[in-house]
Amino acid sequence: MKVRVDPERCQGHTLCAMHAPKVFELSEIDGHSSPIGEEVPDGQQDQVVEAVRSCPERAISVF
Repeated sequence: MKVRVDPERCQGHTLCAMHAPKVFELSEIDGHSSPIGEEVPDGQQDQVVEAVRSCPERAISVF
């Protein structure tokens, strides 16, 4: 599974990092999210799916 965050849609709600802190990092400047790596680590898939569901801006995509 791979994950991406659309930087144009992300508004820095930080919910993704709360659900999957090993997958998402937050900008210290504005709180916007980006994946630590494109590949989701083993055992983190469920957390990433929950992060996708919780994003109010629908900025996260998995493939």
